[in-house]
Amino acid sequence: MKICIACGMPMKNKSDYAMGDESRDYCVYCANPDGSMHSFEEKKEGMTNFIIKTQGLAREAAESAALSMMKTLPAWANYFTE
Repeated sequence: MKICIACGMPMKNKSDYAMGDESRDYCVYCANPDGSMHSFEEKKEGMTNFIIKTQGLAREAAESAALSMMKTLPAWANYFTE
């Protein structure tokens, strides 16, 4: 089982993978309709909105939480160089 490099979701089934392609390292939720991976900004916005919806946090807190999570994911490592 792979873990999505962009959001951390476990990809257990073929349908979890972008375009149903198990050779991809990112999930269906991190893929654009053409199969390319979301950009950093798209993923940050999507994760922020997901956190607001599921956890009820204020936008600023949700964005901070999204960025904290993104820092741990391989797809975004270059965005957080110190």
